Amino acid sequence: MTLAPLLAAPPLVQFHVFAALGALFLGLVQFALPKGTAAHRLSGRIWVGLMAAVALSSFGITGAGGAGRWSWIHLVSLYTLAALVLAVRQAQRGKVRAHRISMISLFLGALIITGAFTLLPGRLMHGVVFGG
Repeated sequence: MTLAPLLAAPPLVQFHVFAALGALFLGLVQFALPKGTAAHRLSGRIWVGLMAAVALSSFGITGAGGAGRWSWIHLVSLYTLAALVLAVRQAQRGKVRAHRISMISLFLGALIITGAFTLLPGRLMHGVVFGG
């Protein structure tokens, strides 16, 4: 593992990665926190902010679809932004089960599955995690 590729990346990419890692860590904490508490609500607000930051910053990161072009991952970012709004509204309206399903789906889809694609050879995070 080496941080050299990340430290050599543009500031927007660094921001994107650190926001994603923050969302990943805080998401795991959320699973352990008692639900409905002030701590759960506060960390949930921060998590939504981090996820929005990850999704929005992705629009400034291009190259996977060709230099200067957006790729399929940007569709995931659009979906993430819409799903975040929906999940927050579900919580506000007391639709706890729907909120839980939405948030777990976002965590798994937008962070875990999408994040796994960043570990493919040739991608920045592959270089960070596996070296080279």
